[in-house]
Amino acid sequence: MCGRMVLTRTAHELGEIFDAEPEAPDCELGPRYNVAPSQDVLALRGGSGGGRVLALLHWGLIPSWARERAVGYRMINARSETAAEKPSFRKALGARRCIVPADGFYEWQSPSEEDPRIGNRPKGKPTKIPHFFRNPAGRTLAIAGLWESWTDSGTGEVVESCTLLTTEANDDVRPVHHRMPVFLDAKDYAAWLDPDLSDIEPLQALMVPAPVGLLEATRVSVWVNNPRNEDARCIEAAP
Repeated sequence: MCGRMVLTRTAHELGEIFDAEPEAPDCELGPRYNVAPSQDVLALRGGSGGGRVLALLHWGLIPSWARERAVGYRMINARSETAAEKPSFRKALGARRCIVPADGFYEWQSPSEEDPRIGNRPKGKPTKIPHFFRNPAGRTLAIAGLWESWTDSGTGEVVESCTLLTTEANDDVRPVHHRMPVFLDAKDYAAWLDPDLSDIEPLQALMVPAPVGLLEATRVSVWVNNPRNEDARCIEAAP
């Protein structure tokens, strides 16, 4: 799964990278080193006339038919292998796809009892080892996502939300975790954001593990475990 992300680039910088315009004047996330589910993320989606727009979306997809907003807490990721079959994701996969830019993401490794990096631990639940994954060249990563619009029947509030698609881990990620986000190549952005493309077969061909070498891992400290910790210490290599 993918449960935490980093994004330090501004909306203006992302607009230049992805050839997109902000959807609203306040469309900004700011430097974030520990973006967590239930918070807002910046996402690209198709705009009018075939263009691309940047929007702030709630991380945790709320299906349009959901009775309550809390459903989104269980929808932060969608398995690419089954998204076309799931009622929560099927319609969004066909018509409401987005791209979530990120500097990188975190994943936690379940250590073995013999792992020398942990040292002596008290008995009980093992301490997981956090790792930060990013592109070795510092490239902005493009995570494939889905988005939905939900209206609160009690207040009338409209919430636009998203989920991140995942797939089997490649050799870069597998030593730490068995799943990874779906990353899109620049040549596939147009197809992914095309609302008229609803055939599952070509979409499925894009939802595959990333090429080996796209990512590098850095073991970081447990400082990142607390989502309230939002500074650059989150991505510093652990001693």
